Amino acid sequence: DERSLKYIDALNCMDTHVCVNCERAFLEALDGNCKTPIAGQARIIDGQIVFRGLIAMPDGSLKYETEATGEIADAVEIGRKAGEELKAQAGEKFFEMMVEMSPQQVLGQI
Repeated sequence: DERSLKYIDALNCMDTHVCVNCERAFLEALDGNCKTPIAGQARIIDGQIVFRGLIAMPDGSLKYETEATGEIADAVEIGRKAGEELKAQAGEKFFEMMVEMSPQQVLGQI
């Protein structure tokens, strides 16, 4: 209802909202879940959105990183493109191996 939205809106920090949307678009492009080592951080610096992201094998043996900067209005697109970029860099085999590698296998390698 309108009354509830009014109170919630007062609690919302627009900068945080924009950054979270950028990070979520990144995760969505990579089909991220709780078993995939994916990191993304968006920040607003000097009126621009600055995004850094990475994907890695669970054992840390291989990783891919990306960085992007752009207009705040383009935050979702920046996150999505960053995810697509890493997906293309890593290739399908990387993601197959990442999903197949269980936590037990990783612990056994330490």
